[in-house]
Amino acid sequence: MQRTVATSFDLFGTLVSADRPAEPATAVADALRERDVTVPADWATAYREPQFDAPTGAEHSLATHVAAALESRNVDASKSAVDAATLDAFDRPVSVRDAARDAVDAARQNGPVAVLSNCSVPGLVERTLDRADLAGEFDAVVTSVDCGWRKPHERAFEAVADALDVSAESLVHVGDDSEADGGVEAVGGRALLLDDAELAAIADQLEARAWD
Repeated sequence: MQRTVATSFDLFGTLVSADRPAEPATAVADALRERDVTVPADWATAYREPQFDAPTGAEHSLATHVAAALESRNVDASKSAVDAATLDAFDRPVSVRDAARDAVDAARQNGPVAVLSNCSVPGLVERTLDRADLAGEFDAVVTSVDCGWRKPHERAFEAVADALDVSAESLVHVGDDSEADGGVEAVGGRALLLDDAELAAIADQLEARAWD
């Protein structure tokens, strides 16, 4: 009898391709102005300044960072306006990558399936899944901004394992970044990386359970 294997997928660069603003500070500033928030004259400097001390691998919300940067320049803005502006600044067109759906379907034959994404913008992963018509394809969606840790930190992989109610050792993680996504091996899981194979080939490996 084959053991159950849980699969987690990186999102950006793995399952979907997405545009990103060339100048994030400018994109956020434009979105703030659309909500009648005053943007400081030295906004680019304020945006780049560290606003919090954090342990290595910890994730802070970009919306919280933006709010703190505004406050550092004595600008008062509502949380709802800052949250919406930050999301809108990064909410751009996306496309599903070739063989992405095949890979998810193949993974589902082995056990539960999740998304595990490094993303500091609250709501962006969920919005992206909606845009890509992938929102209903996963048993869990775990983001670094929600769990508080970025891949390759072990706690990120432990968070997705907990969300799927499996052991971290049972995880197969699919991603495009050998450093970040390869971190699953530190918790005893297996990495399938796009550095080594095309997504269609990874779909074949998932279907064949090539690690068994």
